[in-house]
Amino acid sequence: MTVMETTSTETEADGCAGAPPYTGRRPDGQDQYTISEVVAFTGLTAHTLRWYERIGLMPHIDRSHTGQRRYSNRDLDWLDLVGKLRLTGMPVADMVRYAEMVREGDHTYAERFELLEETRRDVRARIAELQDTLAVLDRKINFYADAGRALASERS
Repeated sequence: MTVMETTSTETEADGCAGAPPYTGRRPDGQDQYTISEVVAFTGLTAHTLRWYERIGLMPHIDRSHTGQRRYSNRDLDWLDLVGKLRLTGMPVADMVRYAEMVREGDHTYAERFELLEETRRDVRARIAELQDTLAVLDRKINFYADAGRALASERS
C-alpha cells in the first residue's frame, strides 16, 4: 500500500494520511495535474517534487502513457500535509518515516500518534520561546518609543 493508496477507513481516520484537504485553487472536476501545474498550486519547485518522490515522501505518482507525472487531488492533499510538517520543523527523515508508517497500515497508528505528539511538544516549546522573544522586543520598542517622546518634548 502506498501513501496515496489508503483504505477508506484510514482516509477518514487519518485524513489522507493525516492531510487536511488542499485549500489552494484547483480547477473544478479535475483530478490530474502535471508537475508544472502542481508547482503553480503549491509553490514548490519541480526539483523538490522529484526529490520528494526519490526519498520516499511521495512514492507513488501516476504517469501518463508518455511517462509524464500526473498528480491527483489526493497527492495535493498529501503535499499540503508535508508543507505543514515542514513548518513545524519536523526533520525530513521523520516525515519520510511517517510516510512509511502510513504505507504500512493501521497497526502503526500508535507510532504515528507518538511522532505527531512529539512534534506538537516541540512546536509548543518553540511558540513559548518566540512569545518570550516577542515580549523582549515589545519592551525594547516601548523603551525607544518612550525615549523618543521624551526627547521630542524636551526639544519643544
